[in-house]
Amino acid sequence: MTAEKILIANRGEIAIRIMEACLVLDLDFVVVYTPEDKESMHVELAMDKSHDGVKRAYCISNYRDPNELFAVADATNATAIHPGYGFFSENFRFARRCLARNRKLTFIGPRWEVIRDLGSKINTKRLAKKLGIPVIPGTDMPIYSEIDAEGIAEELFYSQDQQGVREPSVLVKASAGGGGMGIEEVHDLATFRQVYRRIQNYAKRLFGDEGVLIEQCLRDYHHIEVQLLCSQHGEVVHFGTRNCTIQSTGRQKRVEIAPGFDPSVCNYSFEAEKTLEKVVTHSVKLAKHVGYDSVGTWEWVVTQDGMPYLLEVNTRIQVENGISARIARISGMNDYPSLLEEQIRSAFGDKLGYKQQDISFEGTSIELRIVAEDTRRGFSPWCGTITRFDLPMPSSSWTTHTHVPSHRTYTIPTEYDPNLALAIIWGATTDDARVKAKEFIKNTRIEGSGPHGEKIVTNLDYLENRLQNILIF
Repeated sequence: MTAEKILIANRGEIAIRIMEACLVLDLDFVVVYTPEDKESMHVELAMDKSHDGVKRAYCISNYRDPNELFAVADATNATAIHPGYGFFSENFRFARRCLARNRKLTFIGPRWEVIRDLGSKINTKRLAKKLGIPVIPGTDMPIYSEIDAEGIAEELFYSQDQQGVREPSVLVKASAGGGGMGIEEVHDLATFRQVYRRIQNYAKRLFGDEGVLIEQCLRDYHHIEVQLLCSQHGEVVHFGTRNCTIQSTGRQKRVEIAPGFDPSVCNYSFEAEKTLEKVVTHSVKLAKHVGYDSVGTWEWVVTQDGMPYLLEVNTRIQVENGISARIARISGMNDYPSLLEEQIRSAFGDKLGYKQQDISFEGTSIELRIVAEDTRRGFSPWCGTITRFDLPMPSSSWTTHTHVPSHRTYTIPTEYDPNLALAIIWGATTDDARVKAKEFIKNTRIEGSGPHGEKIVTNLDYLENRLQNILIF
């Protein structure tokens, strides 16, 4: 792979992690950055690797401009693009364009057809239903008829009543929406038509498509993920499950833990290990059906009675991939794997070189997302200059990923989310991992001031408090 050169089309800590993977795999690389990101460590580290007249950091105006990215790729003779997460990572048109150019580029991710097919929640739900994989009760295609919509809602209310669901309700969603836009909850059939008409008008006005989806509203569930790794040779393995239930009001994850349930610390009303086995089996089944060929995450919700429902598929590397890797051991390897390295190897056509029976799991891993935000005020972002940023030194108990420099001041760009660092903690047991996570937080020192001299605000106290609730319904 030494002839390959990767353009890292992302920023911050994920850009650094991809850079580190390239160095391990003996691959050349180049990074991009915007003027707002010039203080980021991903830029400084890339510049430090520039030598013999080879430039490795290029300033662009926007991470979301494909033409700028392709221009840098051509100017630097890059042979591949790694999109990281966010930006173009799940954009099938961008992935397709990488291959359709006269000067082709390897897109480090799944085939564009797979991104297209699984990028649609409606299509994913339809595929899952055909394979007998449980999905949230409701429609798997847009509804345009008010009479049909009311009939579906009536069935969902009746079904919940038969199940003994307290406070039954349905969600009415704009099918072309996203990010929580165009969704309302309906608590009784008498008000359904009014809400349906309102969402339909909203959808037509904002998205140009008045199609509506109707689903049962689930409560008291846990957000479970299955981490898969697949190759171009039909190999499919999983790296277990993780629980990502603790999220901000904007549904951004804050504390994650692997594996997804732990009966030794929580009394579940269902057989937790069997439920996790079930979601893994279903995830692998869908991956094989579509010919998945990269790293990917199958997202599930599991209700209090242990019922799992497939939510969506993320066709990219995820922020929290590190905790799945941290509890995994591959026979013949001295250390736990890097899923970024495995993703890159797979993109260039390598075989995995191991099977599921070669992977074992050990201990519990927790990820803390350290963010400059006020959790008491709706997780509102904090902006200003960081004057001290001291994280505990890496050890056998934890590793960190950050783009914030510790040797100089750093002004948080207002153009991006104020994420500061990721801490990945490992313990022999869940309780051990909790204790170490608290120790990590206790020994973290972050200081700074805002534009009017106000003290920096972070979510460290929130993270410590939520550790007690992790895994508990």
